[in-house]
Amino acid sequence: MIDISERAQRHFLRLLSQQGIDGLSIRLRVTAPGTPAANCELEFCEPDELTGNEWTIECDGFLFQVEGDSAPWLDGASIDYESNATGGQLNIRAPRIKGDMPGMEASLVERVRYVLDAEVNPRIAAHGGRISLLEVSAEGVVVLQFGGGCHGCGMVDVTLKQGVEKTLRERVPEITEVRDATDHAGGSNPYYSKREGQSALG
Repeated sequence: MIDISERAQRHFLRLLSQQGIDGLSIRLRVTAPGTPAANCELEFCEPDELTGNEWTIECDGFLFQVEGDSAPWLDGASIDYESNATGGQLNIRAPRIKGDMPGMEASLVERVRYVLDAEVNPRIAAHGGRISLLEVSAEGVVVLQFGGGCHGCGMVDVTLKQGVEKTLRERVPEITEVRDATDHAGGSNPYYSKREGQSALG
């Protein structure tokens, strides 16, 4: 179900040994599964905190628990640990936790909103930005509103054309054009106040 690399197992074992609690395990759960806001959460779990519906994966020196209700969303998931100069980075890839993109039978609005929530907004959130969908015309023109760090940002045209529009048109081919309806003159806290910098989706 879940592929936990040897590097990740060593990382978990190191963390568990630092706690000094007998029988301590790692538990993984998915919050808001099947939605664009889905996320993976890891926690230490003592034996008396187990509910009995967990899936148990035997690792080298410890047990890894997967919350029962989360298990179906974690099919094909993988966990790896990469060492770097500042210590390391734990990477969890779970391609199914956000559910599937609405199919062709869904409305254009549903499909555009899904791509914005599941792909675009998580990427520009690092710049404090958020994009909202205002409308989708019968001709396939998508009108967006930029907020947060994207409001008044000097790089918003680059983000729109090279990032947002490209992603939307790849995922929803019926889109003919993507427009920005934001009044950027009033941005209170833009990420880039002038033209320097790079696209938030770079």
